[in-house]
Amino acid sequence: MSRPVIITCAVTGSIHTPTMSPYLPLTPQAIADQAVEAAQAGAAILHLHARDPATGLPSSDPALFEEIVGRIGARCDAVLNLSTGGSSRMTLDERLAAARRLRPQMCSLNMGSMNFGLFPLAGRYTDWKHDWEPGFLEATRSVIFRNSFEDIETILGDLGGAGGARFELECYDVGHLQTVAFYLEKGLIKAPVFVQFVFGVLGGIDAAPEQLMHMKATADRLLGTNYRFSVLAAGRHQMPLGTMGVILGGHVRVGLEDNLSIARGRLATSNAEQVAKIRRIVEELGHRIATPDEARAELGIGTGG
Repeated sequence: MSRPVIITCAVTGSIHTPTMSPYLPLTPQAIADQAVEAAQAGAAILHLHARDPATGLPSSDPALFEEIVGRIGARCDAVLNLSTGGSSRMTLDERLAAARRLRPQMCSLNMGSMNFGLFPLAGRYTDWKHDWEPGFLEATRSVIFRNSFEDIETILGDLGGAGGARFELECYDVGHLQTVAFYLEKGLIKAPVFVQFVFGVLGGIDAAPEQLMHMKATADRLLGTNYRFSVLAAGRHQMPLGTMGVILGGHVRVGLEDNLSIARGRLATSNAEQVAKIRRIVEELGHRIATPDEARAELGIGTGG
């Protein structure tokens, strides 16, 4: 039976650097333009990071986020989902600065501390556009992305309880699902929980069909009917695992944050190109894409934490 499938688009992120693709949006105008195009192509949720417009370095500057959100909000009604992950080199206060100021309807929330290895990417390039890029990637050999239980509780309290945001709970391994279940039981997050299964990041669970089945079975056991899930798979695994997630009854996330390509050996020219591709797949499977309002209703957005 046809059902609405929520497409999330992660527009720029903090993983890829300017050298890797000329199509990666870096300025507030470019990020907003690509976000709106992605929404027009079918994305109901836009997952947003900011970058220094001069260098492309990931930024936590609330003024940049404010400009991005303002430009998008004036042109479409997609759900705007602000990152609280930022990058592993930011402090918690830096990562939360924009969301604390702007009070969005939705925020991302990584459900644990982890090794987050970007350093293998540094070996693929030699002619860098900016001096900061190789060092930024290599630093992930020694830097841990931190989200302690105390950090998670701070985010839930500041943005969920007081701010009324719902969360995209990013789970990079099965242990993160235990943390989701713990906070659901404690009442710090409320059903329906929106879990983003994340595959293919070095330090997290690998991008294999068996692992998707394992994550879903674990979430089913721990969360029962209290959750909805989406699939995010890095790099070349983006479309295959995303499609599998839809077949299993879930939703899907695409975007240049997670994958720079549209096909083998070919860079995606925009976020909208990836959204259009997954939309075609969703519709060929007999489903339809969710509107922003349907996404809000499905995930309880606007009803608090």
